[in-house]
Amino acid sequence: MTASTTDEAPTDRKALLDQTLRRRIVSMELAPGAVLDEVSLSEEFGLSRPPVRELMRQLAAEGYIELEPNRPARVAAMSYESLRNFFLAAPLVYVATTQLAAEHATAADIVRLRAIQARFRQAIDENNLVDRVFYNDQFHHEIGVAARNPYLMPSLRRLLIDHARLGMTFYRAPTSSDLQERLQTAVVQHDQIIDAIERRDTVAAGEIVRAHMDLSRRNMAEFVAPQGLDVALA
Repeated sequence: MTASTTDEAPTDRKALLDQTLRRRIVSMELAPGAVLDEVSLSEEFGLSRPPVRELMRQLAAEGYIELEPNRPARVAAMSYESLRNFFLAAPLVYVATTQLAAEHATAADIVRLRAIQARFRQAIDENNLVDRVFYNDQFHHEIGVAARNPYLMPSLRRLLIDHARLGMTFYRAPTSSDLQERLQTAVVQHDQIIDAIERRDTVAAGEIVRAHMDLSRRNMAEFVAPQGLDVALA
C-alpha cells in the first residue's frame, strides 16, 4: 500500500460515515432522540475517535444531532412542535431560495436539477418511499446551492432534515389513489420550478414553490388531523 493510499483512506471513510449518518437520520433508520455510539461508529467505519468527534460537531452545527456536555450524542429530537415550526418557516425559506436560484442558476445547475428530478419521478412511479423523500430533499438542496446565498443555506439545510423526517413519518401508510394523484402533481410542480428557474422567472418560481409547499402541508395534514393534533397549519 502506497503512502498516498494510506493518507486518503481515512478521509474516504470519514466521508462515508458522514453520508451514511445523514441518510440514516433523514430516512428515520436512526430515530429522533436515538443515541449515537461513538465507539461503535469508529469501529464500523475503521476510524479513530477524533475524526468521528469532529464529524459529530459538524452534524450538530447543521441540526442533524444534539450534543450536550457529559451526555452521548443523540439524533435531533422531533415533535409535533417541529411540524408547526416547519410549516411556519418553510414557505419563507423555500420561496426565497427558489427565487434567488432563478436569478443565479447556471446551465450546470439546471442539468443537476433535471437529473435529480428524474430520480424523484422514478421513485414516485415505483412507490419507493425512501428514494422519494431522499430525492425531494436533494432537489430542494440543489436549488439552495443554485441560489448562492450563504445566509440562507443553514436555514434551508435545517428545514430539509425535518422535511425528510416528516415525510418518512407521515407517508408510511398505504398510498391512496388521492394521495398518489397529489404526488404526481408534486412531480409536475418540480418540473415547473425547474422551467421557471431556467427562464429566470422569479415571480413564477416563487408562486409555484409556494403552491408546492401548500400541497406538502395538505398531504401531511391528512395523516395528522384525524388524530386531533391542535396545530394551526394554515
